[in-house]
Amino acid sequence: MCGISGIFNLRQPEKIDQGLLEKINRQQSHRGPDDEGYYVDDFVGLAHRRLSIIDLSGGHQPIFNEDKTVVVVFNGEIYNFKELADELIALGHQFNTLSDTEVIVHAWESWGEDCITRFRGMFAFALWDQNKRKLFLGRDRLGKKPFFYTVTPKGQFLFGSELKVLLAHPQVCRDLRPEMAEEFFMYGYVPDPYSAYKHIYKLQPGHCLTLSPGSDLNPMKYWDLSAPATAMSWEQTQEELIDKLTEAVKVRMVSDVPLGAFLSGGVDSSAVVALMAQLQQSPINTCAIGFEDKSFDESDYAQQIAERYQTNHTRHVVTPDDFQLIGSLTDIYDEPYADSSALPTLKVCQLARQHVKVALSGDGGDEIFGGYRRHRMHLAEQRLRDAIPYPIRKPLFGSIGHLYPKADWAPRPFRAKTTFQALAMDTVEGYANAISKLRAGERQSLFSHSYQSSLNGYTGIEILREHASKLTTDDPLKQIQYLDIKTWLAGDILTKVDRASMANSLEVRSPLLDHQFMEWAYGVDSKHNIKGTEGKYAFKKALASHVDSNILYRPKMGFSIPISDWFRNSLHSTLREHVLSEKMKDSGIFKVEQLQKMLDEHQRGLRDHGSSLWCLLMFSQFIVRQ
Repeated sequence: MCGISGIFNLRQPEKIDQGLLEKINRQQSHRGPDDEGYYVDDFVGLAHRRLSIIDLSGGHQPIFNEDKTVVVVFNGEIYNFKELADELIALGHQFNTLSDTEVIVHAWESWGEDCITRFRGMFAFALWDQNKRKLFLGRDRLGKKPFFYTVTPKGQFLFGSELKVLLAHPQVCRDLRPEMAEEFFMYGYVPDPYSAYKHIYKLQPGHCLTLSPGSDLNPMKYWDLSAPATAMSWEQTQEELIDKLTEAVKVRMVSDVPLGAFLSGGVDSSAVVALMAQLQQSPINTCAIGFEDKSFDESDYAQQIAERYQTNHTRHVVTPDDFQLIGSLTDIYDEPYADSSALPTLKVCQLARQHVKVALSGDGGDEIFGGYRRHRMHLAEQRLRDAIPYPIRKPLFGSIGHLYPKADWAPRPFRAKTTFQALAMDTVEGYANAISKLRAGERQSLFSHSYQSSLNGYTGIEILREHASKLTTDDPLKQIQYLDIKTWLAGDILTKVDRASMANSLEVRSPLLDHQFMEWAYGVDSKHNIKGTEGKYAFKKALASHVDSNILYRPKMGFSIPISDWFRNSLHSTLREHVLSEKMKDSGIFKVEQLQKMLDEHQRGLRDHGSSLWCLLMFSQFIVRQ
């Protein structure tokens, strides 16, 4: 696990400034504190920061082929590197290291751009072929490893594992994208392929890019998640699930350094720890985060799994005092990012790094097995959408949704405003309404008239519609799972884990996000994923002998913090100071009176604006650094 960066002359040969390359690369030293390496010629400069995991003595990068005409810098892990190395040796290649990185240069020589389809793992890499004068860049299928890029006014292509690498280059434009705030307050992050900045992009998951001097930038998709022609039977699902997940766990336990696991006390992390414990004779190292507010605390369940599998378990309690890390979050994420679980994720990574250098996580289970409440709600709403023609449904439920009060204080069955609004929408609009941090009407109330005019009608839903145009199934659950995987998973979950872990020089591996396992799991019949009000039904049934039923079937809590309470008490003055700062007022994006109103309503308990206020706090922290 590492950080990569580089400079490529798109227009004409010019000796790369190695001093500048070293400067920008060292912005991400936290990603690789163990070592650094460089390659420079008249066309390209490649840089690497190393966190040593595999082949501790021989894995120094950049790594070359036999005659040093092909060179690569690589971030991530290729789990099938031994099998690929055997195949490449049989083809006549000679290996000089035991590192998974070396597989890439030989695979390129044998298979060209198709080599990326053979890699199983998480990765972002840049490979330079001197003879062909080609720079080949790739990102893993699901976006576990980040890849940012831009082109300077002088025609140099720059790339890096983090935004701060590119922003350290003196020729990079720092102008913000006008659409960024609209997208952020909808999603809680800036979705791929965009960034917060006008001319900086993210290489999308499952994409690669080949460049030569004078070429255009045309990323190519090499992988997508395709729906099966027929869903698996219940019997096949139950027979195969644990074996396939166990294999995905096993390949992620290969390490030359201490290894452990995050243990939240939820279904997914408990499943991973249970299977790890059955694959390793010595006790697993596990760590968990708890909260003083018991309605957010799952650590007792984590303790139960730890005791059952006799792990070496460590626990830390997050309190409002940890709010001092808020400034760190902004530095770590480089652009607005509003998942409040980033705070406990940062703490659990700090905790894990005290004991291990690699940790396995349970990320991905909710996305692929239908574990979110919004999945169940969407299916119920879709049944009504299908039953009532749109010309009737839109005005009927649109009017009810407009008139129905937003009753945050009421029991859940009476908080129906969002449901009525969703029923007046089409499928993509309805799901956008479900996932939005601030829904369309709330964003309209928040944004100034001048900012809304500058958008020229653009809304963040266009990103969802673009992904929806690629759908190959009419199964409503699989449709929204696909949208989650293309947006929420890459933009929120994997971004959160990558930045928080690498800020602590910790590698995190996610067995449930193994692309082969996900391709198989996408074939599980949707009626077996959600049965009545039970999400992840097939997954839970398969885990029955591995995880106690009181963990499998308890209400889902999520990995979040009690921000609404904190904002009314210990963090009230801090919140107000940031949200009503001069930078926020002068940004031209917000109606200042609406900011004031939201703060007052939340403080008085009239409305729960906790999630929206967290978004505003994160945005204010970003704006003040511009």
